[in-house]
Amino acid sequence: HVQLVESGGGSVQAGGSLTLSCAASGHTLGSRCMGWFRQAPGKEREGVAGISTIYTGIRHTVYADSVKGRFTISQDNAKNTLYLQMNSLKLEDTAMYYCAADGSRLPPSQLLLSDKYTYWGQGTQVTVS
Repeated sequence: HVQLVESGGGSVQAGGSLTLSCAASGHTLGSRCMGWFRQAPGKEREGVAGISTIYTGIRHTVYADSVKGRFTISQDNAKNTLYLQMNSLKLEDTAMYYCAADGSRLPPSQLLLSDKYTYWGQGTQVTVS
């Protein structure tokens, strides 16, 4: 049974940084596509960053245009943990952040599509003021 638990959210001033973590259990991180998504009040869930090594054997990372150059997704297979380093945070980054996992061989073009993911964490709130 796959479980994902996010942590690291909190309140931060604009321009600051946060690092989110997603601890995975029940599967090996590297065997699945992983993604970070966010949902602000009144808005649809959107893909923020995705990572996969199972499509071609080469690690692919994908970012939403709104976070390129500011956010970095990474994974530590030894710790079975996914990370999202967020720098230069903006007011519009305020949202509930979720990590997600799927065992399908998603191509990079689909890593930010929420309907392609099977397993979801409960989320961690990020508030930028």
